[in-house]
This record gives sequence, structure tokens and C-alpha cells, in this order.
Amino acid sequence: MHVTVREVRISSDSETSYFLRVEWRGRDLGSGFLLLLTDGQNAWRGEVSEDAVREEAEELEMQTDRYIQDLQQALTGTGASTDYSFTLTYNPGPMANMTLAYEKVQRDISFCLGSVLLGKIPEPVEEVRALLTHGLERGTALQNHNHLLKEENHRLKQELQHINAELQLFVSGKETLESELYSRFTLVLNEKKAKIRSLQKNLTHLQETREEGESSSPGKGTKKTTGQTREEDEYEASTDEEQLQPASIEPTQGTSRSRSPLDDSLNDITDVAPSRKRRFRHLQPPDTVAKRPTSERAQKPRRDPLPSSRAAANKDQAPQHSTDAIPDAEDLFEDI
Repeated sequence: MHVTVREVRISSDSETSYFLRVEWRGRDLGSGFLLLLTDGQNAWRGEVSEDAVREEAEELEMQTDRYIQDLQQALTGTGASTDYSFTLTYNPGPMANMTLAYEKVQRDISFCLGSVLLGKIPEPVEEVRALLTHGLERGTALQNHNHLLKEENHRLKQELQHINAELQLFVSGKETLESELYSRFTLVLNEKKAKIRSLQKNLTHLQETREEGESSSPGKGTKKTTGQTREEDEYEASTDEEQLQPASIEPTQGTSRSRSPLDDSLNDITDVAPSRKRRFRHLQPPDTVAKRPTSERAQKPRRDPLPSSRAAANKDQAPQHSTDAIPDAEDLFEDI
């Protein structure tokens, strides 16, 4: 069972203090509740059922949850005291009953949340004593809870101080580490800069030395280039000559092999002078042709001498055939 006690002010009797105790079972006041009102000398008791709560919500055209929330704030004192007001009305009769009405004030407009019929208790002393006992117990519980909160607050303060001390230690360590790392970084950076400057200086010195060496000996490169060009020209010339010699020699070889010396002598009978000219023309080039491959072999020992030697041999054979044929032509001329 849930029990709450609060002080209320009656608008019709503002000089007298009243205490209101509310008891209910369940989650909230929607399941019904009991009320006890006392001024310290007299006591009145009343009850509100669950059906009455729902009927009041329907009459006000409010949602049940919203109505129960406003009702609990008004009776238990969880809401502001200026938002709710109470009215006590005495009913004439031998029972001396009273009606307690509770209203909600909103923008200078009040509307009744509900009312309950209170009956007077013949012996209010026990109820007043129970009310005082509950107040004392509630006060003691609140004091104990307050003491626990103070202890928890003291512990949290100590932890906060300890955390602040550790934080200050970490901050100082961080600043020290940052200064040390910055000094090391500055030292390394200066060393790198000095090394880069020295390398640049050495590179500049080497470039200047190289330029001075090239300017002091400009003919070496030119001579070397001229020699290489001449050698390449000779190489290309020898290659072209070797390629041309077989082409010029092959027809001569074919002619010398297909024709006999007798045929040559017969053909030369009609014209003697041209055959002599051919003899002198054939006799003179073989020496030069034989000498030229020899000089080429001496200048270029790395090249294969096979093509030039074959060409020289073929040229030597061709003049021999011609010379063999020419004497026969002279003999025939003498006979004629």
C-alpha cells in the first residue's frame, strides 16, 4: 500500500492547517483510494472507488490517464501548490459530515476535478497518532536517505579530487613529452637541413669541376667522335662493297663456267683490238681488288672474311679464264 501525507489549505478557512493522508493500492489512484483529513483535534475519513474515478473523467471529457495524473498531483502534492485548491463544505445533520472538493486552477480559471464525502471519526486520537507516526517514520526514512546521499556525495567529491589530481599529472606529463619531442624534432630537422645543404654544396662543386674539365679539353670528344665516324663509314663502305662484289662476280663465274676458252677465241677472231683492250682491262683490276680485301681484313679483324675471300677468288678465276683465252686469240691472229 502506498501512503502519502501533505498539508493543504482550505480556501474557506485559511487560518487553520489541515493534513491530508492518501492511501491507495495498485499502480496509481485509478484503482481507488482512501482519504483522511484532520486538523489535529478532529478527523474525517472518506473513500473514492475506481468507478467514481472513471465517471469523473467522463464528465470532464478527459482521457483517463490524463485525469488520474492531475488527480494524483493534486492529492499527493507532487504538483505546484498554486495549480490546485481545496474547498471544505459542512453538511447539516447529526453525522456532521463534510464534502472535500479539489479543483485545478489554470489561467485564473478553476474547474472541479472531483469531490469526496468525509465522515467524522468518533475517536480521532488513534488516527492522529497514526498520522504522526507515519510522519515520523517518513521523516526518519528521508533523513537516512539524505545521510546516504551525503556519503555518496562525499565519496564522489573524493573521486573527483583524485581524478583532477591524476588529470593534472597527465597534463604535466603530456606537456613535458611534447616539449621533449619538439626539441628532438627540431634537432633532427636541423641535422637534415645541414646534410641537405652539404649535399647540395658537393653537387654544385662536382658540376663545376665537370664543366671545367670539359672546357679545358674540348678536342678529345671531337677526335673520338671523328674516329668513330670514320670507322663507321669504313664499316658501312666495306659492307656495301661486300654486298656489291658477289652480285658483279656471279655473272662472270657463270659465263666462265658455261663458255670454254675455245669459244672465246673464236668470238675474238672478228675483232682483235677490242680483245686486247679487254685483256688489259681484266689484267689490271685483279691486283687492286686483291689488295683491297686484304686492307679491309687488316682494318676489320672482327668481320667474317669469308665473303671477301670468295669474291677475291672468283675475281682471280675470271681473269685467268680471260688470259687463257687471249693468248689463243693472239696465236690465231699470227696464223692469219
